[in-house]
Amino acid sequence: MVWMMAVLGLAILLLAGDALVKGAVNLSLRVGIPALIVSLTIVAFGTSAPELLISIKAALEGVPGIALGNVVGSNTANVLMVLGIPALLAAMHTSAHDTRKSYVLMVMGTLLFIALAFRGVFDWIAGLILLVALALILADSTRDALNHKRAGAAEEDLEEPEGADPDMPWWKIAVFLALGLIGLPLGADLLVDSATEIALRFGVSDTVIGLTLVAVGTSLPELATTVMAALRRQADVALGNVIGSNMFNLLAIIGIASLIAPMPVDPEFLRFDLWVMLASSLILIPFVFLGRDLGRRWGVVLSVLYLGYLAVVLS
Repeated sequence: MVWMMAVLGLAILLLAGDALVKGAVNLSLRVGIPALIVSLTIVAFGTSAPELLISIKAALEGVPGIALGNVVGSNTANVLMVLGIPALLAAMHTSAHDTRKSYVLMVMGTLLFIALAFRGVFDWIAGLILLVALALILADSTRDALNHKRAGAAEEDLEEPEGADPDMPWWKIAVFLALGLIGLPLGADLLVDSATEIALRFGVSDTVIGLTLVAVGTSLPELATTVMAALRRQADVALGNVIGSNMFNLLAIIGIASLIAPMPVDPEFLRFDLWVMLASSLILIPFVFLGRDLGRRWGVVLSVLYLGYLAVVLS
């Protein structure tokens, strides 16, 4: 029953997060917020809402291992699993797209997160530092996007925000928002409570559950998006999805959760998991800077590395 409750909580979280994104995007567009700003902020925050609610719930209930494990494990899974599995299905020609700047920002965010972890706790000070870094990155992204638009990019060339529907009626927007706002805390309650119970039953730490069960579960939307991008030969979407998700996980989710409740850092994070997260990020260097395509051979390597990581954590 506890496993069924965990799966139910995860399903509610993912569906509620998707509903919240659709409602928030269309509400913003209807009240006149530019699509560009919606894409950079509301969609990015909305798609991270499940992870955010899990981290806040876990921090408040005194199981910081689930909160931090979810983020660290998700970032590792995003590179090794979310890029590895799609690469097995179709080669992604990442060499044709320039993601160098966003990748460097992601690595800098990862290093900042690791440095703050060595303080031993993510408290309000660490939270403010992470959120300031996020605000600077968002401001820089907004400036780049506006410059691109002024340089002559046609409005129709700009990517439409996820879930945008110009004809969506007001009542439907309200339903999506209500489903998201009710479902997210409900799903977080179910998943965190059942994950804690699973950890107790199997005699493992809440950190291990956060790094595995919770992290893999909350990475499923990114996996689905990346699989479709790979099949459609949209390598920029696949790589950009992972880079953006990793930045938001570290800076936004832990930044906000740290302001709500302090989260002590498990020493095992400092010895092993943070360095695996950093190493998995650095694996992307050949695809970002050296013009390598992400083919099936690399898909096998990334997938095997992730299975090996899970085996070490669970052992």
